[in-house]
Amino acid sequence: MSTVPEPPREPKPALVFDDPLDQPASDDTDRGWGERPSGDGAADLKRFLDEKPPHHI
Repeated sequence: MSTVPEPPREPKPALVFDDPLDQPASDDTDRGWGERPSGDGAADLKRFLDEKPPHHI
């Protein structure tokens, strides 16, 4: 009787007990709070007209 060795199992990920409040969250910076790259007036007008709700036409 021959025995076939089992393939090695991948180790389970270790549990991390660090305090999650010690790490900065994605919203802890001011980046992404409405800043837009500077552009020309025509692009701003196009964006305004594209984003205007239908009841404001």
